Amino acid sequence: MILHIASDNTGHIIYPFIKFVNQHFDKKEHFYILCSKERDIKRFENAITKDIFTQTEFFIQEMKKADKILLHGIWYDKLCEIYNKHPEFFNKTLWNAWGGDYYYERSELHRWFIENVKFIITDKNSFEIIKKMYNVKGKLFFKYLYPSQLFKKYRKEKGKLNILINHSGDSRNNHLEILKKLLFFRKKNIKIFLILSYGEENYIKKVKREYKKVFKNKCIVIQKKMNLNKYLKMLAQMDIAIFNHTEQMAKNTKFFLFANQTKIYLNKNDNLIDEFKRIGLKFWINKNISLKKDYLYKNHIKINKEISKEILKKHLKNCFLMDLK
Repeated sequence: MILHIASDNTGHIIYPFIKFVNQHFDKKEHFYILCSKERDIKRFENAITKDIFTQTEFFIQEMKKADKILLHGIWYDKLCEIYNKHPEFFNKTLWNAWGGDYYYERSELHRWFIENVKFIITDKNSFEIIKKMYNVKGKLFFKYLYPSQLFKKYRKEKGKLNILINHSGDSRNNHLEILKKLLFFRKKNIKIFLILSYGEENYIKKVKREYKKVFKNKCIVIQKKMNLNKYLKMLAQMDIAIFNHTEQMAKNTKFFLFANQTKIYLNKNDNLIDEFKRIGLKFWINKNISLKKDYLYKNHIKINKEISKEILKKHLKNCFLMDLK
């Protein structure tokens, strides 16, 4: 049995993953613990929510029983604590590294986990960054795991030019730097979309206030979490997307926008740039921003070649069958 451990807060990514695996693999071979304070809620017949802080023993018992453990991020130091007490679990664990796992160094225990985990799933560029930050001993496996990275085509509606600014209220997005670059366009026929459904409360208030001051009713602020389909439909309406972080963030969102021919601006130090260049995707650096639309159909073609349903199934099969000896 393969045990998957994830945060229930990542439902927009982990729920489609569970559904995809259940459809294409033997669901009896997979069990999911979704970390949440909402206990014992079954969203799928082979998944359950548990509070890792008060139900730690449940995690330990399931980890003991599992043939393989797949960590979808390391969201809690409590999870690192379990490995500290049971280091034998490393022998059957694959850590799928999310950007927040290694950019946020929460504790010495967290660092200890990253430096001792034996098998790491990520892209080559991110692995090099992890190695620079930590004394990594683990082996790299490059796999695509999530169906949220698959291309989905939505019809764009005609109307104003829609511009997406970042993907969250995380201060590392540096929203106000982008606002300065957009001042020239405040009288244009545009809509500015700010997704601020999570992040730092004071930072979110400041970003919302400053953008509303400049763009008034042209600025659409989204602070409530959307279900995945509604979120993707909204993203598909974006003509331009501007990201201003350097860490690995919003990878799935960027893939989706590339596939839907959105013109994407990135910070010149975005650590995903090398991967996008490898795939052959066209993007712009946000030093100078233009409202000019560009023909980006080749991005759609290249995303389809990089990760299709069949490629995803192959990567998952290889992951599930991987010999960790």
